[in-house]
This record gives sequence, C-alpha cells and structure tokens, in this order.
Amino acid sequence: MTALVSVCFVLFAIGLYGVLTRRDLIAVLASVEIMLGSANVLLVGLARLSGAPAGAAHAVALTVMVVAAAEAAVGMALLLAAVKRSGRRQAEEFTEVSG
Repeated sequence: MTALVSVCFVLFAIGLYGVLTRRDLIAVLASVEIMLGSANVLLVGLARLSGAPAGAAHAVALTVMVVAAAEAAVGMALLLAAVKRSGRRQAEEFTEVSG
C-alpha cells in the first residue's frame, strides 16, 4: 500500500510541478491531466486493497476520466481559439479580457 500511495504522490507532484512552472498552456493542461490520472490510480488501488466492490471504484474512476477528457477537449478548443485570435501561447500573455 505504501508503494501505491508513493507512486501516486510522485505522479501528482509531477503534475503540480508542471502546473506551477510551465508557461505554455498546453503543458499546463497536460499537467492537470497527470494530476487527475494519479488520483484515479490511487482511488482504484485503494479500493482494490480495502476489499471494496471493484465496480464502485472503477465506475467513479471511469466517470472522472470521462469528465477529464471532456475538460481537456474544451480546454484545448478554447486555447486554440485564443491562440488563433491573438497568436500568443504563454500563460502570462493572457492577462486581460477583451470582448
């Protein structure tokens, strides 16, 4: 169990590091996906180790994966539209809202 939690913590830390240090918005979006993936692995792993019914944890993990995929698709579409409109990809360059 310690190994599972350690691996998930390391994956989450890698994702958090990417969110905090990357300037490219695509890299930030990928880092958020890494963080969500680590949470899913931990959820399913702990459910398996605790003896809980496998279907419940897998259903929650699948729901989180579907929501994360939709979030990534919408985020990427918004990002591509913003880049196409302004020509900028760095996070710091999107500081003002225009109509």
